[in-house]
Amino acid sequence: MSTTYYVVLSFVANEEGDLIPEEPREAQSRGQAEAMARALKGQKAGVVAFSRTGDPNVGDFQPAVEIVRYGHVPDDLE
Repeated sequence: MSTTYYVVLSFVANEEGDLIPEEPREAQSRGQAEAMARALKGQKAGVVAFSRTGDPNVGDFQPAVEIVRYGHVPDDLE
């Protein structure tokens, strides 16, 4: 059974300027993920909202689909 998860991941910068991910937050919908990311954009170094679709029972997921990105987010984020 395929399920879509919506996730918001924010980043803070340490003293050296490296981006450190915070705890991911799950949203109930694409719209809620966008709103959560927008609310964090001025408070964090960076924030990205994305979705992943797949079957959690077998661990088979399609690649993440970026919804929105604000600020500084690592380029190699997968």
